Amino acid sequence: MSSLQVSLVAMGGLTVVGVVVYNYWTSRKNAPRLPEPPAGAAHKLEPQGHELRATEPTLDDDFANLPQPERKPLLDALIDVISTIEVDQPVSGDAALAALPTTRRVGTKLFTVEGCSQLSGEWEAIVPGQRYSAFQAGVQLANRMGALNDIEFSEFVVKTQAFADVVGGTATFSDMLEEVARARELDQFANAHDAQLSVTLCARDAAWSPGYIQQHAARLGFIAGSIPGRLVLPSAVAGLPPVLSLSFDMQAALAEDPALSAVREFALSLDVPQTAREEQPFDRLREAARLLAQSMDGVVTDGRGQVLADEALDDIAHDLERLYSALDQRELSAGSPQTRRLFS
Repeated sequence: MSSLQVSLVAMGGLTVVGVVVYNYWTSRKNAPRLPEPPAGAAHKLEPQGHELRATEPTLDDDFANLPQPERKPLLDALIDVISTIEVDQPVSGDAALAALPTTRRVGTKLFTVEGCSQLSGEWEAIVPGQRYSAFQAGVQLANRMGALNDIEFSEFVVKTQAFADVVGGTATFSDMLEEVARARELDQFANAHDAQLSVTLCARDAAWSPGYIQQHAARLGFIAGSIPGRLVLPSAVAGLPPVLSLSFDMQAALAEDPALSAVREFALSLDVPQTAREEQPFDRLREAARLLAQSMDGVVTDGRGQVLADEALDDIAHDLERLYSALDQRELSAGSPQTRRLFS
């Protein structure tokens, strides 16, 4: 074999090796980032109050020991049409429950019946084993599906009257035209003061695997939600809506091998009326976005690819303060039971 042939063979070999190395490097570069393997001494970040601090991981959280939401009557004249039902003699909770309609909806609105406890004289949700001296039925005036209309009001009257007939009571109803007009006005206010905010984190370079996103979000206190591809930052009070949610492509989360799924962006979201102003949810959203972008080599955008500067986020914060104040003035403060129902 001549020296020329040897040189050509050597050059060909080097070329093949170069192609293999380049393909390997490109494959590694474009592969989604995977979560780090668990380590016993690993730390995570989780909320403490309104701050994020390092803490040892634990698997023995006792959610039963979390603060519980304050128990109050569900019906409120501010956002409900209420019909009183007088009875000649106390009615057992078991009989009242049996008399309730099978569905607790009137159209798209929540239908509720409460009883006045014979023992305490307080309005409460009907439970077995108690006796009630009166009842009140209510239907929500508005929600995110719209205002109560004539047909829904008529259905409310029919359901309430049927319940009253079974328990031997007499129902009193307000004027339909007045209540429907009140529903429309409340719906207009709600539409003008609703806000669901989100920011999008985009990968600068390599994409992320679902596990990589989950691992970094878990360090900030996020836990798996009920929907694939959704994580939530739970409230400090058990039973309340989450403070923040994180969502990415559901198909990536459901992939047969999620480690091979490449996710290039995910959203951090806040449902403003659902969380109390005192929880400072927007500040926590900003901080979570900053920390995740920093640790995952991402950038915070508005969802259309435009980077969100601090000045833009400051403007949103100022607008939110005005919205919170408007809700307070209407006695529908963000995070209150009435407001959570109205904006649902």
